[in-house]
Amino acid sequence: MGTKEIIAYFDFRTTSGVVEGINNKLKLIKRSAYGFRNFETYKNRCLLTQHFNC
Repeated sequence: MGTKEIIAYFDFRTTSGVVEGINNKLKLIKRSAYGFRNFETYKNRCLLTQHFNC
């Protein structure tokens, strides 16, 4: 993390926590997706998971 990001936090109180949470969920799906027959199945699982967690 650079200096700009640290200063931005104190100026605007914004973090990348939401994006990191989404990335973590996608990684969990990816790990459990071993055996999916194609990318379309993986993509649908990701979209459904994100839709139901909003």
